[in-house]
Formats: sequence, structure tokens, C-alpha cells
Amino acid sequence: MLSHLIIAVAALGASTLTLYSGFGLGTLLLPVFALFYPVETAVAATAVVHLANNIFKIGLVGKMADRSLVLGFGLPALLAAFAGAALLGLVAGLGTVTSYQLGALEATVTPIKLLMGLLILAFSLFELLPGLRQIRFDRRHLTIGGLLSGFFGGLSGHQGALRSAFLVKTGVDREAFVGTNAVIAFMVDVARLLTYGTIFVLAGRAATDMVAWTPADGSLVFTGIAAAFIGAVVGKRLLPKVTMATIRTLTGTLLVLVALGLISGLI
Repeated sequence: MLSHLIIAVAALGASTLTLYSGFGLGTLLLPVFALFYPVETAVAATAVVHLANNIFKIGLVGKMADRSLVLGFGLPALLAAFAGAALLGLVAGLGTVTSYQLGALEATVTPIKLLMGLLILAFSLFELLPGLRQIRFDRRHLTIGGLLSGFFGGLSGHQGALRSAFLVKTGVDREAFVGTNAVIAFMVDVARLLTYGTIFVLAGRAATDMVAWTPADGSLVFTGIAAAFIGAVVGKRLLPKVTMATIRTLTGTLLVLVALGLISGLI
């Protein structure tokens, strides 16, 4: 039961934060699932919770989404997610830059993690440095942001950080930011999960066996989904009390943490 408690606490806390920042649930939940599953199965379990939570969030805040952002950013992200997910197997064979042991934790730095971390770290400066915080991204550039976010989302699952870094600079209010993030995250999740599933089927039984579920596995995933739903509800109720400045500070701080985690190989 300790495993269920750990998953529940992590999912509830991460889901609450994610409603505001637009990212973080998968990043925070994956290492927790990896405590109880092989990495490949942990990725699949995290993806299931992430998708279910995004569907639930659309029901809560989807009507707040900015339609022009969903079309201008979300559609390119959707298409790029298919390409990124399809390249996952190829990139996985690139090897590692370095690896090391930190207590009981083994950290592995890969080329894709290093690239993603540096990109996200650069974007975080636009939220945390006063001189850069006032800069806005013209909506004409949303296609580029959508392509980058969707591609890396399909490739590594870390799509939310880049997406939020772009969207927060468009000048949208807090409700539109939260709603738009939820809708686009769902679109990218559907694209990458469909692609992963196709790859597993084409790869045959060996790949399928990696994500075979037992009743115990299913109960852990269900616990994560239920706790994430509760976190989203809590976040929605607190939304009127949260300012856009708070959201931007939270986004910038989480961007730095995610970037450092990727660069160091800890996530």
C-alpha cells in the first residue's frame, strides 16, 4: 500500500501545479512510477495518467481555451508529435553522453535530454529575468513554437515546458492560458500514444510484453489517475485566487528545475 500512497501524493501535487503551469505532471510522475516499474512500463503508465488527466482538465477548463492559439500552435504541435514519436526508436540508439551514480539513483545524460534541457533553460530566462520578462512572442511565430513543442513532446514526452514557455509570452489571461494548455496537451498526447502503440504492434510481441499489465499494475495506474483528478479539481477551485504573475513565476521556476533535471540526467 505504500506504493499506492506515494503515487497518490505525487500525482495529486503534480496535477495541481500542472493546471497552472501547463506542464510537470509527466515529468514529476515518471520518476515515481520508475520506482515500481521497469522504465519502459513506467513511461507507458505515466502516459496513461497524463492522457486521462488532460481529458479531465478539458472538461474543467477547456471552454476557456483561446481558439486561435489552439489552431495556430496546437495543430503544428499535433503534426510534429507524430514525427517526434516515430523517431523515438532511432534516437534511443544514439547512446549516452555520460552516466553516473547519485546514491541509489543512476543518472543518464543523453543527447536528446541535453538538447531539451538547454532549450528549456534558455526559455526560463524569459520568465525570471526582469529585462526579458516583458518580451512577447508575436502570434505569427506560434507555428515554430508548436512544431518544437510537439516534436519534442512526441520524442521524449517533455512537450509541456516548451509549450508553456511560448504561450505565456502571447499575452493571454490566466484562464485562456490554462484552458489552451489543457486542449493542446491532449492533442499531443493522442498523437504520441497512437504512434507509440503502432510502433509496439509493428515491433511484435517483445515490444508489447514491455508494457504488459498485471492487476497490481492497473491499481497503481488507477490510483495515479484518481489522485490527478482530485489535484485538477483543487487547482480549478483555487484558480480565481491565482494571478497571471504567479503563474509566470511558477512556470519560470519549474522550467529551470526541469531543464536542470534533464541536463543532469536525473529525469
